[in-house]
Amino acid sequence: MAKLYFYYSAMNAGKTTNLLQSAHNYRERGMRTLILTPRLDDRGGSAGVVASRIGLRSDGIAFERDTDLERLVEADLLAHGTLGCVLVDEAQFLSRAQAWQLSEVVDRLRIPVLCYGLRTDFRGELFEGSQYLLAWADELVEIKTICHSGKKATMNLRVDAQGRAVQDGPQVEIGGNERYVSVSRQEFKKVMRGEGTIEPMQAPLL
Repeated sequence: MAKLYFYYSAMNAGKTTNLLQSAHNYRERGMRTLILTPRLDDRGGSAGVVASRIGLRSDGIAFERDTDLERLVEADLLAHGTLGCVLVDEAQFLSRAQAWQLSEVVDRLRIPVLCYGLRTDFRGELFEGSQYLLAWADELVEIKTICHSGKKATMNLRVDAQGRAVQDGPQVEIGGNERYVSVSRQEFKKVMRGEGTIEPMQAPLL
């Protein structure tokens, strides 16, 4: 039975690596996949390219915030035939309408949809896409990573060049290890209170 899945985590937990591995597993069994990625995320080198920090990458279809994802999947089915699954990278950037459209892909078209994304932003608040996936997904799966303290990382800090927490600004600001750090809730509170700094990782996105 087709289901809507939401795989969520803090940053740098391997979400995109998991997505690309899932796509590979489907293809290895002779099933075609469709990878969707928000156009605003061009860290893979260009819009539509899904790339992980460990060097895995794949072409996908870039979508805008107003793209009807149900219609996009239907058009792909008409053009190319049966789909084994749909995979969505950076699913936190989905709109409420797009999260609903993906539920229709599952319920009406009977195609599994696997969404991968962050749960919260740099202020500890839910992204729109994550909010509705948490509400509507059939299966919720946490992908775990660790804080520098050794505890489980559940929060995302946006930091400046001095490692200080950035507390204001737009919710969406694309960046990698040089701008964001995954930390435990305890470390998040401490740095947001100005009681310490976090050294951002300098390794570039591969």
